[in-house]
Amino acid sequence: MKSACLALMVWLIAASVQAAGFDHGTWDGLLQRHVVAQGQSTQVDYTGMARERARLKTYLDALAAVRSGEFDRWPRAERLAFLINAYNAWTVELVLTRYPDLRSIRELGGVFSSPWKKRFIPLLGQTRSLDDIEHGLIRAEGAYEEPRIHFAVNCASVGCPALRNEAYAGDRIDAQLEDATRGFLADRSRNRFNPATRRLEMSKIFDWYRQDFERGWGGYTRLSQFFLRYADVLADTEAARQLLRAGEARFTHLDYDWALNARR
Repeated sequence: MKSACLALMVWLIAASVQAAGFDHGTWDGLLQRHVVAQGQSTQVDYTGMARERARLKTYLDALAAVRSGEFDRWPRAERLAFLINAYNAWTVELVLTRYPDLRSIRELGGVFSSPWKKRFIPLLGQTRSLDDIEHGLIRAEGAYEEPRIHFAVNCASVGCPALRNEAYAGDRIDAQLEDATRGFLADRSRNRFNPATRRLEMSKIFDWYRQDFERGWGGYTRLSQFFLRYADVLADTEAARQLLRAGEARFTHLDYDWALNARR
């Protein structure tokens, strides 16, 4: 009986540790101190981040120490939060390798190379690129099937969805993703509906990743269904929202601003 109770205690402790996932407190603190809200978008104080680069490195080292088997035992929400935070933190670190002599993250690539394909990230037992994290892990078929991640991963650019001033957390990630989605769609520099021309001018994200809004993720099989769901934030008047809901909109894409999302 005593041994059975001891075994149960060990199992409960292991289960609680597993459910707890990963502590993103260090990253959360960095974001709170160095990400500044600008309406629906944010700017990053990379100078401040650079001053705390040792703290950022501590967080990145902690991410790298997580083993694949351990990661696989976490709940789905914890795994997704971990990957989004890893992508965003490593993006900041990549920017810091050349900041302040940097106008765009694209300058960190070469003539025939992309900064997103550079393998420099030790994560889950492999050396990965930012593309590996986003496309190979987060967007992998059957992994998370979550279209809202496109408003959470941040490419360090003005045209990109805002970098949140808090870390993603497994126990709040659904609400955080929803807030990020609505904030991005409400940003008129990135998405806007003109009721006079019935033209929905939207971010290039919906061109590049249209398939993620049309393959059943989140219940959407057509991009128009996604816009119907968020008509209340895409349009500024009830009359305009009714036009959107009636499907009376033509889609066009806005130019993407690749300027660095640095605090000015």
